[in-house]
This record gives sequence, structure tokens and C-alpha cells, in this order.
Amino acid sequence: MSATTPGTAAAPEADCVTEATDPAGRPARPAEHESEAEAGTRRRVLDLIAADGPVSAAELAAELDLTAAAVRRHLAVLEGEQQIGVHDGGAVGPARRGRPAKRYVVTAAGQAALSQQYSELASQALRFVAEIGGADAVRSFAEKRVRDLEVRHADALAEAGDDPVRRAQVLADGLAVDGFAATARPVPGGHAIQLCQGHCPVQDVAREFPELCEAEAHAFSRMLGVHVQRLATLARGGHVCTTNIPIVPVRRSATGTDRP
Repeated sequence: MSATTPGTAAAPEADCVTEATDPAGRPARPAEHESEAEAGTRRRVLDLIAADGPVSAAELAAELDLTAAAVRRHLAVLEGEQQIGVHDGGAVGPARRGRPAKRYVVTAAGQAALSQQYSELASQALRFVAEIGGADAVRSFAEKRVRDLEVRHADALAEAGDDPVRRAQVLADGLAVDGFAATARPVPGGHAIQLCQGHCPVQDVAREFPELCEAEAHAFSRMLGVHVQRLATLARGGHVCTTNIPIVPVRRSATGTDRP
């Protein structure tokens, strides 16, 4: 079964945005063969905006010991990539004559770009775990991570009762609050629901360590009381993580544990 099974979320269309331009009016984009130094400087600009924003171009130039023109060039590229935006709040500092200087803050896209460095750190840590403890240690880590997820949503799922459709929706709602951009969508025919996750905070790490995805799927099975099937993942190139959930009533064991 492929990720194009009916019910899988369609890829959203990009919003139309006004493209940032350089001082000559041309679209501002990174140079095709940009030097590592230029890319590093722009990353420092983004880091500083994240730490000190709202911040002006003049303040950035002074802090980074760059010319105002150089800073404006990096700002134009970051705006074009929608990683920063102009802060629309009140002015900071003493009032000055003339047009107030633009002050910049980091957008959600910029925060995502910044978080990539933590993905590499996580990958390095898991490589070390694998080197010291082998594949079993990586699987143990992945299972521990999803156990926290199970505990976090246990009460809401218990309140949902035995209806598998309701339980899938409650899980999707909980994952959405966690930042997974999750939805639960019925499959035509009424025999299954597909849990679609449009965002995964560990997708870069999971490309190298699929144990993270496998553990999450196992957790979904335990939480929903049915055997689920992963159809696609962001880590493997899918536009969403898609999990097929059969609609089977949940049975309770004598100990109260959910069982399919």
C-alpha cells in the first residue's frame, strides 16, 4: 500500500508572498555558489536576531562589525526566505526624527532553520549510543521517548472510551497540540482512519535512525488498542507521516488494559 492511498492528506499549496528584493530591486536570494563564509555570516545574523530581536540593521552591523550594506544584503535574503520579518510593535529606545528604523524578529520558518543544528546534535548523540550500546540501545531510547508520549495522552484517551474513531481523533488532537500538525481522516469505505502528521520535530534524525518512527508506530498501536500500519513517513520522503488505523472496537482485558 502506498502513501497515495485514498484519505492521505494532500500537499498544501504554498501561499503567495511578496518576494524581498535587494537595493537594485532584484529578488534577493543566496548566490548559487555562495561562499561558506557568507553563509556563516548570515547564520550569525539570524542567531543574533533570534537572541536580541526586535533588532535593527544598524544594531546588527555594530554587533557583528559589518557594514550597513552587508547587513542589509543578508537581511534581504532572510526576508526572501521568510526566516525573519519586520516587527510591528512599538519603537524601542529613544525617539528619533524621520522614518523609524525597521526592527527584525525571527519567524516560525527561521526558528525551524535554527533547530536544524539541534537535529545534528541529536544524531551525534544517537551515533554515540549506537557505538557504545549497539542497536538495542537505540531501540531502548526510542521506546523510552514514546512512553512519555503515551503517558501524556493517557487520560484523554481513557475519557474517549472504546469508540476507535473517537480515540483516533483524540490522539490526533493531542499530537496537534504537541506540534505534529496532526489530523485524523476517514478512508472511503469506512474501514479505517488515517492519522496524518504534517510535521515531525525529529524527521532529520529519523532518516538515519528509523527506530524512532518504528517506536512511534508501536506506541500508536498500544494507545489505540489496534494494530496500525505506517504507510509513509516524512523521514523517508513522504509529504506527511501517514498511519493507517483499522476501525475495530477496543476490547478490555481483565486488568483493564486496552486490547484489539
